[in-house]
Amino acid sequence: MIAERVTVRLDRRLRQRLLQLARRSGKSESELVREALEAYSAAHGLTESCYDVARRAGVIGIVRDAPADLSTNPKYFEGFGAS
Repeated sequence: MIAERVTVRLDRRLRQRLLQLARRSGKSESELVREALEAYSAAHGLTESCYDVARRAGVIGIVRDAPADLSTNPKYFEGFGAS
């Protein structure tokens, strides 16, 4: 996973709670923030798409020696599904 850095400003109380949670859980502050954002986005219906899951799993673009537009060019679909 390639991580991008994001700067977030926290008030003193929230920062102290984050530090306490990190110490108690043995997790990094970044990991706790990522988990919190994942939970928040899931609770609000913002989940990963199938494409995102497949890309993260490394199964996008694994077909070798195939046209680059195989999945989008209609000419490759001629007769597809016909019996």
